[in-house]
Amino acid sequence: MGSERGATSGEPFLMRLTAFFATVVLIPFAAHCVWGAEPGNDHRLDEFFGAYLDRWFALRPLDATRLGDHRFDHRLDDLSPGARAQWIALMRETLEALPEQVDYRALTRSGQIDFEILRHELVKSLWLAENARPYEEDPRIYNDYISDSVFLLLTQSSLPKETNITNALARMEQIPQVIAAARANLRNPPAAHIETAIGQNRGAIAFYERGIFELAVSTPQRAALEAAAARVAESLRGYQRFLESDLRARAPGEWRLGRERFCRKLELEVDGGVTADEVLADAQREFERVERDMFTVARQLWSRFHPGAPLPPDDSAGRRAAVRSVLAAIAQDHSTAETVVADVRRVMADVKRFIADARIVRLPQPDQCEIIEMPEFQRGNSTAYMNSPPPLDPRAGGYYAVSPPPRDWDADRVRSYFEEYNSQMLRILTIHEAYPGHYVQLEYANRNPSLVRRVLQSGVYIEGWAVYTEAMMLDQGFGEGSLPLRLTQLKFYLRAVANAILDHKMHCADMSDDEALRFLTEDAFQSEGEARLKIVRAKQSSVQLSTYFAGRMAMGRLRQAIQREMGERFALERYHEAVLEPGAVPVKYLPELVRARLGQPR
Repeated sequence: MGSERGATSGEPFLMRLTAFFATVVLIPFAAHCVWGAEPGNDHRLDEFFGAYLDRWFALRPLDATRLGDHRFDHRLDDLSPGARAQWIALMRETLEALPEQVDYRALTRSGQIDFEILRHELVKSLWLAENARPYEEDPRIYNDYISDSVFLLLTQSSLPKETNITNALARMEQIPQVIAAARANLRNPPAAHIETAIGQNRGAIAFYERGIFELAVSTPQRAALEAAAARVAESLRGYQRFLESDLRARAPGEWRLGRERFCRKLELEVDGGVTADEVLADAQREFERVERDMFTVARQLWSRFHPGAPLPPDDSAGRRAAVRSVLAAIAQDHSTAETVVADVRRVMADVKRFIADARIVRLPQPDQCEIIEMPEFQRGNSTAYMNSPPPLDPRAGGYYAVSPPPRDWDADRVRSYFEEYNSQMLRILTIHEAYPGHYVQLEYANRNPSLVRRVLQSGVYIEGWAVYTEAMMLDQGFGEGSLPLRLTQLKFYLRAVANAILDHKMHCADMSDDEALRFLTEDAFQSEGEARLKIVRAKQSSVQLSTYFAGRMAMGRLRQAIQREMGERFALERYHEAVLEPGAVPVKYLPELVRARLGQPR
């Protein structure tokens, strides 16, 4: 999760199942709203969905591991065309059986919403299966099986360490089969996907040469682990040659989704009653508003950073020059490779104190969010990400991974990295990723009594909530009115708005790389390095970049409507809990669910 990690493929949601479902309630939140029918009928839907998941996990062991179900930790997925056809057949069979085995009319209104969520996710996943071919066109998807499948066992499992290593050894023996499947399945991938996969595979080699032993530490299985890791590393070196020579020579495949497919995919993903064109129009209007707000703040800061210098002219070019200059001055206060993780720990402590003192939202207890230094094999593509505890194994804990720059970066690239993710940006990023952003939201979602809601979480809701919290925290007083912090927050939000514009125009309007680079650097105030990474991401994750803005707009409009309705009775903490407690549902259900929750005793 998070602003920088992003999706890595076009694989359907039900074909990746990276959301979670909980088995334990850690604080006594109220159950989701029930109205309309006898609540006992809703369990039939959970039973139906649970039976589906059992069959799914048998076909997709890695999904089971991600969710904390350890029955299949010793296996990896069969990635052959025949096996993948079974995945699709299971989804189609489930969609057809749903109305036959679960009576929609007999469900509570809350159960009906769950029914609709499940049906929509199946429809979306089947559409994606028919319109996206990640196993044929995206080599990055195989890295999940090559490295993440083992990494998760050693970082997010409450099973005994030696059991996890035994399972890891079993999976490592199957990695040559994954490589063979990649060689057989991949046809004509886009160049951007290949280049990213090449870099990721280098990281995987480093993981099996060094990183895995840092995680395993001392173990009686050390000799077996060394032998297995050496075999995997050698297989990956051969795979690297395949990627760099054979597969690279087949590029470029087409990465643009095209207007028709993009619009349909976005409508399916948002599931909020808005079209792709409406999202774009909203984003363009919001872009202009945020630019004006940034100049208003920048002109107040101008004399602090440029004493005696005249403010640039109040025209389009001058306003952007003023904002850019002030942002550059703010960026000089930043961490180093040696201090960045410790700096984030201090920031997180400050953020948590403020949330409690200002009564923003009740924080989950016990606190299971640990800050870690991002493993080296994961660095270079993201600054930070949040991995919440896997709900089927909540004792495994969660972590907020923060990345120092990769060791092979030169001094200029390191300097640019830390100027982009400066001291003020680290505060905004921590709000987004951890408190009260992703970590808090996912902890609430994972406690929802509905199995459907715990598993089928909406990415639009998830990212929308996280982006909403950035400005909300400053509005409530975090940072004590710091103008550098506010300008940085506006820049970060402008990135979310620009993402939606970039996403649409690159896939629907043939925006070139040069046009995209000018837009991001000149209009959106991004560094060239950040902009180039974003262009690559836009090519690789159609629609996902739009979810931040679409979700944020939905969250903002809901807050505005509810606060106007309630007037003086509006209490921010209770409102936030009413938004979080229903789980990460499609945003179209939020008004109904929030109003119902606010109408109940706390």
